[in-house]
Amino acid sequence: MPSVFNDPAFWLLFLFLVPLMFGLPIAMAMGTSAAFVIWWWDLGWQSISYSFFSNVAKVPLLAIPFFILAGAIMEKSGIAKQLVNFVKECTGSMTGGLAIGTILVATFWGAISGSGPATVAVIGVILIPGMVAAGYDKAFATAAVSVSSGVAIIIPPSISFIVYASITGVSIGAMFAAGIIPGLVVSGCLCVSAYITSYRNGWKGEPRSGSFWKAFWDAKWALLSPVIILGGIYGGVFTPTEAAAVSIFYGLFVGICIYRTLTTWGNFYEMLAFSASTSAVVMILMGMGGVYAWAAQTVGLIDKTATLILSISDNQYVVLTLINIILLIAGMLIGGNSIFYIFIPLFMPIVEHFGWDPVWFGIMCTVNIAIGQVTPPVACNLFVGSSISGLSIEKLTPRVMPLVYAAVIALFLIAAFPQLSTFLPCLWGMM
Repeated sequence: MPSVFNDPAFWLLFLFLVPLMFGLPIAMAMGTSAAFVIWWWDLGWQSISYSFFSNVAKVPLLAIPFFILAGAIMEKSGIAKQLVNFVKECTGSMTGGLAIGTILVATFWGAISGSGPATVAVIGVILIPGMVAAGYDKAFATAAVSVSSGVAIIIPPSISFIVYASITGVSIGAMFAAGIIPGLVVSGCLCVSAYITSYRNGWKGEPRSGSFWKAFWDAKWALLSPVIILGGIYGGVFTPTEAAAVSIFYGLFVGICIYRTLTTWGNFYEMLAFSASTSAVVMILMGMGGVYAWAAQTVGLIDKTATLILSISDNQYVVLTLINIILLIAGMLIGGNSIFYIFIPLFMPIVEHFGWDPVWFGIMCTVNIAIGQVTPPVACNLFVGSSISGLSIEKLTPRVMPLVYAAVIALFLIAAFPQLSTFLPCLWGMM
């Protein structure tokens, strides 16, 4: 036992977990624990600034603040409302039509914003009252918006993919391509669950107004957004980082020249302030995560964790199941991209040991994070939905769980069939 207390790996983990349990922000917990271990064991104090800087001074990471700003611009421009009208016209009066339409809107909006909570905030204020007016249960309406918005981080462009790529060194373009089919799989499973629930309760959509082509024409600017962004990336016109900048100018063009909704300096101030604060949080997390990962590698925490997991079983399917359970539990307790910085460095030796494809592994991890966005106590998507609907988390949970089960089934399919993730990157020559 005394040898454990002399192990810097133990103290690196202990000094991270204990402050975290008392509410210290994750970035600070990682940074302070790593700094103490580096100082106490004389690992090179100067390495802290170098590790922090090297993890944020990467050109591909410019895509993060750009995509955050682009999402804010798209939200303010009014694109979401036109998209909602189009999807409602597509689903019509079919059983569960509006619920399925909600899931489809969330999936499509994910290709614009790349953020789960932002998707809930944008479409929730439109679709939750709309579903209630159409006869749907308010708790179910909130659950449908909150859970389906998690697809936003699976459908490219995704900030989570950029973070994972920066940690592992895989291609951002390959991650974007790999996320398309799994995102559709998750969305499809959610649609089936929504249909079953709606069928049991007799919930139907709204009759079509007969103006499908008008709705399509009004929504053309929203529909063109992911086509321009993703088409430009996969067509070799621009890199993912350049695509993020293009999306900003596209959103400004639509908001100023087409819909004329971005007409005041107040709008621009709000968008820039939101983007700056959100980007700063992400970048600090990335810098501190880099320092912690370097310290973990130096003191052997990564190798010891991998050895511990492999000691449980050398069967890859058992280990894969264990990793998914760990990530699902972590998603209930830790928000979003923080999971990547804590667990991905620990899991990568296992990925290499079994020869797993890192792109597929990243997609699987991201789906776990998406599920974590609606599983208490963290459940950031659910809290945003709760604030919009005025319902407590306790009232929402019974309606949320069938959709969560559907997402878990999708996770199983993605984990069991890596080809769902690797097919498009291989087809397009990205792997």
